[in-house]
Amino acid sequence: MTRQQRADLVARRLEALYPETPIPLDHKDAYTLLVAVVLSAQCTDKRVNEVTPGLFARADTPAAMAALPVETIRELIRPCGLSPQKAKALKELSRLIVERHGGQVPQSFEELEALPGVGHKTASVVMAQAFGVPAFPVDTHIHRLARRWRLSPARNVVETERDLKKLFPRDTWNRLHLQIIFYGREHCTAWGCDGTTCDICRELQPRRPARRQVTPPP
Repeated sequence: MTRQQRADLVARRLEALYPETPIPLDHKDAYTLLVAVVLSAQCTDKRVNEVTPGLFARADTPAAMAALPVETIRELIRPCGLSPQKAKALKELSRLIVERHGGQVPQSFEELEALPGVGHKTASVVMAQAFGVPAFPVDTHIHRLARRWRLSPARNVVETERDLKKLFPRDTWNRLHLQIIFYGREHCTAWGCDGTTCDICRELQPRRPARRQVTPPP
């Protein structure tokens, strides 16, 4: 099976499993999505969704966030981890959105990535999910599955994104990156599948014998 054939099979199976692709992070607009994505670095979406209601009750606009002391933001987001860095980033990016962009989240990769705490993956999520611009944000789930499914041999997310964009039609990127994330969390986890266990892995590698499943550490 060629790499393109594997990609086509993955796309068909994921579309059947996930015809709907809700955004995992709770938000009401581009700004609250941006904040939630910044908070999600090295943190689960579930934890972010537990933290953001309290944060957004205090500040759900760039102007309101910029007006909060960094210490207040830090206390509100502490359960997400990395709170000192994230609090400073949220206050500063909010100030810059007010000063440079009239209080509106910018709608270009370049302007988003110029904001503190906003890397290419975060900018890609916002561009894709808030503004509908085709993008293929690559997180750890997507990077892992792309290698496991032999869609990309890349050892970093930048190269993985490049490879996946070549394999899948541009108009599917926004849905597909969420579908892969959902599948990686539910069926093809790092500990629950060794590349032979879940349905897609078995279909891609039908002759590969299953290995003993590893028990995750306590």
